[in-house]
Amino acid sequence: MAAAFTALRVLLGLFFLLTGAVKLSDQLSADLHRHMKSQFVRFADVFPLKEFGFAPEPGRYLEVVGWVEVVAGLLLAFGPQLLQEISNFILSVIMIGAIYTLLVLREPLAICAPATLCLGLLLLLNIRGHAAPPKPKFE
Repeated sequence: MAAAFTALRVLLGLFFLLTGAVKLSDQLSADLHRHMKSQFVRFADVFPLKEFGFAPEPGRYLEVVGWVEVVAGLLLAFGPQLLQEISNFILSVIMIGAIYTLLVLREPLAICAPATLCLGLLLLLNIRGHAAPPKPKFE
């Protein structure tokens, strides 16, 4: 079972690495990058911290989320366990923010499904995806 969780962790990390890279550059897919840029204009309008006076500029918002996804995805896939746990938490917060944003924008539930699935998989890894602690030799 540990191999399945390891495979899930690596695949999920690579998925976030890829989605972050698409946000940062138009080299992978110019159409998708252009779509992301237009979406983040809408996302910046409903940014959760806007009520507290923090309103991000859409281009900068896209870059920050892209870099966080790239770095956290890389660490989730290949980092040491402590950094995997930290990146899992950070990516979970990003997915919660994505779900919040999509719901506030009244997007169809089918649009919320990928973020919800990613959040569920991240939580599964957080709950069950760790190796059992070593047992002491002398009990």
